[in-house]
Amino acid sequence: MQLRPLSAIPLLIALQAGAAERPPSLDDPLAAYGNVPDTPGRAAVEAGWSDPCRKLHRARRTWSLLDIVDQALCHNPRTRQAWANARFQAAQLGVAEAAYLPTINLTTSVSETQNTSGGNIATPVISSGLLQGRNQAQTRIMPSLTLNYLLFDFGGRAARRENARLVLEAAQWSHAAALQSVLLATIQAYYQLFAARSAVAAAEAAERSAEEALKAATFRYQVGAAALADKLQAQTAYAQARLNRQQAVGTAQVALGTLANAMGLAPSDDLEIEPPPLSTPDLALEQGVQALIEEAKALRPDLAAAEAQVKAAEANVQSVKAAGLPTLSMIGNYTYLESSVFNSVQSWVVGVQLNVPLFTGFANTYQIRGAEEQVAIQRANRDQLDQSVALDVWRAYFNLNTARDALRSSEDLLASATQNEQAALGRYKAGAGSILEVLTAQANLANARFQQVQAQFNWHIGKAQLAQAIGRLDLSQVEASARAGKAVN
Repeated sequence: MQLRPLSAIPLLIALQAGAAERPPSLDDPLAAYGNVPDTPGRAAVEAGWSDPCRKLHRARRTWSLLDIVDQALCHNPRTRQAWANARFQAAQLGVAEAAYLPTINLTTSVSETQNTSGGNIATPVISSGLLQGRNQAQTRIMPSLTLNYLLFDFGGRAARRENARLVLEAAQWSHAAALQSVLLATIQAYYQLFAARSAVAAAEAAERSAEEALKAATFRYQVGAAALADKLQAQTAYAQARLNRQQAVGTAQVALGTLANAMGLAPSDDLEIEPPPLSTPDLALEQGVQALIEEAKALRPDLAAAEAQVKAAEANVQSVKAAGLPTLSMIGNYTYLESSVFNSVQSWVVGVQLNVPLFTGFANTYQIRGAEEQVAIQRANRDQLDQSVALDVWRAYFNLNTARDALRSSEDLLASATQNEQAALGRYKAGAGSILEVLTAQANLANARFQQVQAQFNWHIGKAQLAQAIGRLDLSQVEASARAGKAVN
């Protein structure tokens, strides 16, 4: 008994079972992943970016800002999540593209049947010259090959493909927005770490000043030139300065853990970070805020994603409408029957099939209404984000201006407070001033140090916030900032 039509079954089963080991050419046969980056660290809309994820295999002892940014873009969960979502949407586009190809299904059945007549004695019968009994076993093998090819559906496939393409576009823009958000958070964590470490240095300097004042008050009390109250006030100020220093150390450790988290790493004291090259304020971004708002509306990836979502919802309306219209398909079927009793049988069918939905219980009516409401929702989301973009730019612009002015003022304040503290301590040691004057001057100096440190790093953070609000924050911004800082230093 020969079953030639079954000879293709092992090959098809092998292809299906070995799908995980298929060649690269079959991994994306419809090129749906063409615009999706290979790694989470590069957005397809930013073709000029290098791919940092391919540079992180070298060992390093000290992390520069660029190293930190590269690490965060590749290993922060937010970037990986946005990247995976973009690749998922690419797969959905592949599904929509597949609707333009025919589907072929192979089914086969193997059955064993036995026909038994009633009675206790099997009466022999003569059939075709052979002696057969009433009990007859039969083996049936029946493979079937089915073809279905959609020819026309009033634009339903095209609408679904357009919807999938636009959703993928939105996912790509969302990926770019996630990269910018992670980039900003990483830059903020980086500068806040060194702001916290500089605050520790300022607290240590304040502690040393308080200790010097305590020594002076103790000496004057011992020689009878000052009252016990002077010594006690100096002790209180020194204890407060020591407490401030301890709190600053704890804040710096928290900032280190925050930076490690932004990088996708576990917090560790072994993480060595290269200090930032600090630059002075410039006028490069000093253009009109309204011009920056208009620029942001053209560059912000999250706004572009919202616009793509609106278009995708509009395409979905067309897809839902087409679902209630007739479809025309080509169908084909080939069946082979091999039996151990009867002769083999072959049959085939080729034709066209028209499907006309006459009544769906008004389901299609409400599906269309729901799809139209989704368009309204996406438009409202886009308009709300449009307003938020304008507010983000407005806030970041004036915050940066404030940070720039605060930095200049804090430098003047620090110089004045330093001179005042030195003069007050010198007067007290000479017996011409009071301990209260010294402690007040030292408190003012400590406050001036903290304000100068925070103002310096706030200005750098403010630059990154404005760039992100506009939609211009990328690796080139970080590289330019690093070069400017090194030039100043």
